[in-house]
Amino acid sequence: MDEHLVIAGRVFHSRLILGTGKYRTSEEMVESIQASGTEMVTVAIRRLDLDDPNKKTILDYIDWNIYQVLPNTAGSKTVEEALFTARLGRSVTNSNWVKLEVIPDPKYLLPDPVGTLAAAEQLVREGFVVLPYIHADPVLAKHLEEAGCATVMPLGSAIGSGQGIHTAEEIRIIIEQANVPVVVDAGLGVPSDASEALEMGADAVLVNTAIAQAQDPVLMAQAFQKGVQAGRDAYVAGRIPRQSYASASSPTQDVPQPIPSAR
Repeated sequence: MDEHLVIAGRVFHSRLILGTGKYRTSEEMVESIQASGTEMVTVAIRRLDLDDPNKKTILDYIDWNIYQVLPNTAGSKTVEEALFTARLGRSVTNSNWVKLEVIPDPKYLLPDPVGTLAAAEQLVREGFVVLPYIHADPVLAKHLEEAGCATVMPLGSAIGSGQGIHTAEEIRIIIEQANVPVVVDAGLGVPSDASEALEMGADAVLVNTAIAQAQDPVLMAQAFQKGVQAGRDAYVAGRIPRQSYASASSPTQDVPQPIPSAR
C-alpha cells in the first residue's frame, strides 16, 4: 500500500489538490491553500490576464518552491482550444504538467469524452504530463491510461454543484481497473465527500468551489484536509464487510467463563 501519492514520478505527501478559482480575495486563497496542506494547485490559464505584465495574476500569489502548479485548460470548448491553452500554460509556467478539460456545454459543464481523448493523445505525444478531467466512464478512463495519461480524474457530480459523489459505482470500477492514480474531481461539497472518495480507494481528490465559496474557506480547507486523511486511513485499515443481517457486538458463545472463587 503506497504511503504517498505518486504522479509521474513525483511524490506528494498530501492527497488533496486545490483549485484557485472563485475565492473572494487572493489573500483568502493563499490562506486556504496553506491551511489545506496541499502540495498541488491548479490554475485556469485562459482566465489569467496575461496582456499586462505589470498586473498581478494568481500565479504571483503562489509559492512555486512549495507547490506544484498545475495549469488547466478550463474554458476550452474544442480540442484545438485545449491544445492551444495547454501550450500557453507550458510557456507561462515552464511546466509540462496540464490538467486537461474539454467542455463544450456551458450549462452542465460535462466533459467531451471524444475530444478529451483526442487532445490527450496529442499532448502526450508533445511530452506533457496529462491529468484529464472526465465523466466517470471506466472505458474512457482505460483508453486515457493506455494513451499515456499520468492520472484519470472522474467527476463525482457536476462542477461546482456541491452534490457529492453520484458516480460511486463507476468510480469503483475505474479504481479497480486503473494502473495510474485516480483523482475524484468536481462536485464535492463537504469533507465527508472527500472521505468517501478516499475510502473507496481513490488516490486523491481535487476541490475548489466547496472551499472557495464556504463561509470560512480557511476552516473548510482544514476540514477537507482531515476528511482526506480520515478516508485514506480507513481505506488502508480495511473496513468490515457489509452484511444484510445483524451481528451482536457482545456474542453469547465462546465467551470466557468467570473463574470460580476459592472456598
